[in-house]
Amino acid sequence: MKKSRVRKLANFLLFKTIRMATLLVAICFISFLLIKNSPIDPIQAYIGADMLNVGPEQRERIAQYWGLNQPIMTQFLNWGSALLTGDMGVSMILRRPVTEIIGERFLHSLALMLTAWGLSGIIGFTMGVIAAMKKNTLVDRIITWYCYTLASTPTFWMGLVMLMIFAVWLGWFPIGLGVPTGVLEEDVTLIDRITHLILPALTLSIVGVANVALHTRQKLLDVLSSDYVLFARARGERGFILFWRHGLRNIALPAITLQFASFSELFGGAVLAEQVFSYPGLGQATVEAGLRGDVPLLLGIVIFSTLFVFIGNLVADIIYHFVDPRTRREG
Repeated sequence: MKKSRVRKLANFLLFKTIRMATLLVAICFISFLLIKNSPIDPIQAYIGADMLNVGPEQRERIAQYWGLNQPIMTQFLNWGSALLTGDMGVSMILRRPVTEIIGERFLHSLALMLTAWGLSGIIGFTMGVIAAMKKNTLVDRIITWYCYTLASTPTFWMGLVMLMIFAVWLGWFPIGLGVPTGVLEEDVTLIDRITHLILPALTLSIVGVANVALHTRQKLLDVLSSDYVLFARARGERGFILFWRHGLRNIALPAITLQFASFSELFGGAVLAEQVFSYPGLGQATVEAGLRGDVPLLLGIVIFSTLFVFIGNLVADIIYHFVDPRTRREG
């Protein structure tokens, strides 16, 4: 029995690894073709404001230096072979290794996403529990309406509203950036970083509570209508005691699994939130690389974000594999 479960888990992980490899190859090829056929000229973006002072010969030398004068398939194979060795190339705009830039920016994005991920999970779970325990009351209707409204609310719009209210009108938080302006990096304190993190994280968490809240509400309603809960009610159990003994363990793990599966949506929302708040994370780096034609940096971020989202979904699948007994049945 145990060997069979281990074999099933090993086959599951092998299948996911093969799927990730094929997905990465497809993403790399499609992204490379899309970038190469985009209207942005990488040589012009590399030259910048001095484009009028650069002649055709210099443009040709720049294209030769970066390998832009070679056929597309040759460029892709050269880039892919370097990628297999862990070399993502050098940013054309920042003149630094792509892996180094991604490492710096990812730390900021990771702090933002983890904060928003934790807040959205806690707030969404709490809202779902309250809505289910207060079924068909005014509280339930308000929470449900709120969740359905948030599910259709764009992240950038919510970010602009938060920015306008709490940064411009009330002045409680800074307008943007990840650190105070005019302050040396070694002089930036942890409080400064947290203060600049709060508004982007709240924006992402407010938008992200809807799925967890609605899912938790429905799951808890199913639990509360079950036979063993009806028997517990007949014994006099009510309110928080009833939820703690019979509801929590039946809805907590599915909610956690759903929260892990929301990594892709969280990463997409972080791109928009970082742009609104000028937060120095991977999202803002993606927009800058796309607008300025920085092909190596943009491709590196695409690959890294694909891996990040895939690993998040893989963790969710593994948790669900252990939580749901139906995935562990023999035969």
